[in-house]
Amino acid sequence: MLFTELKRLLLDEDGLTTVEYAIAGALVTVTLVGAFVALGEGVGSRVDTMCQVVKNDGTPCS
Repeated sequence: MLFTELKRLLLDEDGLTTVEYAIAGALVTVTLVGAFVALGEGVGSRVDTMCQVVKNDGTPCS
């Protein structure tokens, strides 16, 4: 009985599709986190530069 249930789970195509979506979602998440970490400092400095240009008074923009 246990063997039959395990065999049914292994042959179930719907479960495989769910796992594939979970893996794809995890890969997208890891990629986005990596991009934000890599670009975070550069984007932050650009925003600060734009803020200082707009304010034009030399005070920090934080």
